[in-house]
Amino acid sequence: MDMGVPAEAVAEAYDAWEKGEVSSPLTAAAISNQTIQESMRLLLMVRAFQVMGHYSAQLDPLGLDERPKIKELDPAYYGFSEKDLDREFYLGTWNMGTANAPCLFYLGTWNMEGFMAEGRQVRTLREILERLRETYCGSIGFEYMHIPDSDKCNWLRARIETAERQEYSQEEKLRILDRLTWSEMFESFLANKYTAAKRFGLEGCEVLIPGMKALIDRGAELGVESVVIGMPHRGRLNVLANVMRKPMEQVFSEFAGRKPVKEVHPDDPDTYMGSGDVKYHLGTSYDRPTISGKRIHLSLLANPSHLEAVNTVAMGKVRAKQYYSDDQSRTANMPILLHGDGAFAGQGIGIVYEALDMSQLPEYTVGGTIHLVVNNQVAFTTDPRKSRSSPYCTDVAKALACPVFHVNADDAEAVTRVCELAAEWRQEFKTDVVIDLIGYRRYGHNEIDEPMFTQPLMYQAIKRHKNALQVYQDRLLREGSIPKEQIRGISDKVQKMMHDAFEGAKEYKPKKSDWLSSYWAGFMSPSQHSRIRNTGVPMDLLREVGYAITRLPEDFTPHRQIAKVYEARRNMVESGEGIDWGMGEALAFGTLLAEGNHVRLSGQDVERGTFSHRHAVLHDQKSGSTFTPLEHVFHGQRPKQFTVSNSSLSEYGVLGFELGYSIENPNALVIWEAQFGDFANGAQIIFDQFISSGEAKWLRQSGLVVLLPHGYDGQGPEHSSGRMERFLQMVDEDPYKLPTIDESKWFIGGHLGSQIQSCNWQIVNCTTPANYYHVLRRQLHRQFRKPLIMFAPKNLLRHPLAKSPLAEFSETASDKDPNIQGVRFKRVIMDESSTDRSWDPPKQPEFKRIVFCSGKVYYELAAERARQGKQGEVAIIRIEQLAPFPFDLVMREMRRFPNAEVLWAQEEPMNMGAYLHVQPRLQRCMEATDREVQLRVKYSGRPTMASTATGFGEVHAQEQADLIAKALDVNF
Repeated sequence: MDMGVPAEAVAEAYDAWEKGEVSSPLTAAAISNQTIQESMRLLLMVRAFQVMGHYSAQLDPLGLDERPKIKELDPAYYGFSEKDLDREFYLGTWNMGTANAPCLFYLGTWNMEGFMAEGRQVRTLREILERLRETYCGSIGFEYMHIPDSDKCNWLRARIETAERQEYSQEEKLRILDRLTWSEMFESFLANKYTAAKRFGLEGCEVLIPGMKALIDRGAELGVESVVIGMPHRGRLNVLANVMRKPMEQVFSEFAGRKPVKEVHPDDPDTYMGSGDVKYHLGTSYDRPTISGKRIHLSLLANPSHLEAVNTVAMGKVRAKQYYSDDQSRTANMPILLHGDGAFAGQGIGIVYEALDMSQLPEYTVGGTIHLVVNNQVAFTTDPRKSRSSPYCTDVAKALACPVFHVNADDAEAVTRVCELAAEWRQEFKTDVVIDLIGYRRYGHNEIDEPMFTQPLMYQAIKRHKNALQVYQDRLLREGSIPKEQIRGISDKVQKMMHDAFEGAKEYKPKKSDWLSSYWAGFMSPSQHSRIRNTGVPMDLLREVGYAITRLPEDFTPHRQIAKVYEARRNMVESGEGIDWGMGEALAFGTLLAEGNHVRLSGQDVERGTFSHRHAVLHDQKSGSTFTPLEHVFHGQRPKQFTVSNSSLSEYGVLGFELGYSIENPNALVIWEAQFGDFANGAQIIFDQFISSGEAKWLRQSGLVVLLPHGYDGQGPEHSSGRMERFLQMVDEDPYKLPTIDESKWFIGGHLGSQIQSCNWQIVNCTTPANYYHVLRRQLHRQFRKPLIMFAPKNLLRHPLAKSPLAEFSETASDKDPNIQGVRFKRVIMDESSTDRSWDPPKQPEFKRIVFCSGKVYYELAAERARQGKQGEVAIIRIEQLAPFPFDLVMREMRRFPNAEVLWAQEEPMNMGAYLHVQPRLQRCMEATDREVQLRVKYSGRPTMASTATGFGEVHAQEQADLIAKALDVNF
């Protein structure tokens, strides 16, 4: 006997023989020749397969992926020779580490008995190697040993290293075959009927459909009730038809490019069609049954060709669903995100990594996302070796300890298996999981592309290669699982049903049957007229809310300065004077909460506020605990009804998340605040492709509010401008068309509702806390939803004149006419020298100039005007709402000052800010009021510049002084 053999090993071997677990004492004697060194080498070899087996897995259906041989998977690397292959080795229980060690180093209490078939503790090395290669180097490559949690690793290993080979029953195989047949024949049917149409088909990864359906079925069995899907364009039509169950007739009809309706009827929201979008960008929702008999709600979000932009939008929608359904365990609502291989590693890094990073943050987690990468092995025309620096496109996910399952798209059963495993992982651990579905792209980037230009060898192989359905049919015939006649019967059935649907599409009348989901019942489309509602509240409620949100627990120790802030806020309520910006916002939030609405605010440093003005979350200076006054507005307030959360340092990802949150339910004020306005450029795709045009393209409303701190304070080019001009340029309003407004009905509604409803979004630059309060409340107090882009102030947060009396927040105005009930947001604020605030104030013929402006520059203009004593010579009008443009109120002001010339003043350079937006609109107002129309509206501001602002303090001060002086100089 080898002196290195522990006595307990020999004892265990003979004990196994006595129990009948091995065939003879000779076997036990043979086991005794297994040294500790051999046991360790065997264990290290097994561990090498667990860690690196995926590098030798058969993942490429085309067989073109030439990988270097992994020496650690060769038994010779561990000192085993050919003669050892038929030696039997003991496979008992080894305890090689501590349970708390990271998985990569933890060898643990490892029992190979479950791994090997038949429960035998003794196997030949040849059998061990065959089972390892079959498990880790077959059609699935498992990556999970990077996860620093032994329980998670062991959970996966128990499902990967099964005692018996996992086989599907004949019924299950028939189901996989049926789903794969629908998937493949849908693509081939479209290819035959619409030969010249782009559809970004799924050919080469058709197995995605049975995989997704298996994933959804397994999720439903484990408690999932709703699934939100975000995906790029490739395969979308197939997913719509075969996963979402969008009627085939409708799919075929859309290939004709017909408009949803011929006429627009103002009283029928189903007739609003917007601009529309290409068919492979559209979404839908559907309730469908699952194999277990449960019903599950599926939502596929519409999204543009910015491939990964929809990711966090889907996550935000899921998070909102979890809030409204009280899904605190995050079991019932699940997101599935589909990705392209190039996008996941390339374009997607900007959003994929951010989505992964957000996945476990307290106010952004959705309980795990299932990521499905449709890996074509080429991004448009770029080979992987030129598009990423890592072996796999999914390697970024390992940074967040996500398990990754690589799978050959030609193996339908392997794909089904990993999809079911992914659903189980998500429901068990509530963290992300990635499936890398490795296939190919049969027709190039789109169906009219010529891929041989750039990938000749790949496409030669593709032409010779059978599709996934043919591969699976051949496999079933070889196995004898399903007879040929039954396979042909499935194909004939699918072909007939598609043909019938194609014929039915000729008579199909396109309609818009899913304008908005049930939560949105009663909300109006842009083709309907909604009345303007009041946003003031009773004074008693204002005071009640004001006291509630300034009350701190007796045992709480706030910071000394913050205690003074809250004391000052309480005094504002008591005195009814001097409401500042932070308190005005808090009153808006508090009153909306008191009315039963949900309020959510997120962004970088929003709890305190970048400029230390909000202090929504207070920190106890002794214990470190926190207190959020707005969570205690009234007794019995729902947990998380008010949510405020500092976000990760992301604009792109977080803004998308909040947009998704806002589209789920209209009864929520959802706000994203940028740290500085110019930081929004990091999220430009969300603004361009979703917020500004989502309603027109996809008929989906959102009341999302975006706060962009903006204003020239000498802080340099990176902290001055929120790039107002970009947002104004995207406004879809005709600058030369006056809206129809009945001034006599202004206070009971008029037609201003239709003006704002027909505009794609609102651009606002408020100058008073009361107006800020009303514009926030206005978001929820109307029968439609529109995005609000607000250029929030910095300087005005503490400006001594930027204060409002409490009466301006109430139901009754404090202006000259007390009969005007129901204070609303003021789109234009009249010149302060006029005390008459009625609709038709008297004319002021003695004024020589009207200075129109927007934002905090007003206070500097007003201060200099007072210093010069020009209150009776120059009128300063604040345009608080830049879009849609307040034509009616601007014309009213022009009529009031019939002899005054018009000038626009702004802090921004001429090529930025609002000047180029307001100029044609001011000219149209001049024309409508019978004024002489200037060729160019007079301008006072910075000259055209490449940079948004100077970085020199002295230069800034001089520029500011010059533009103020020029605006007030009536001789200019």
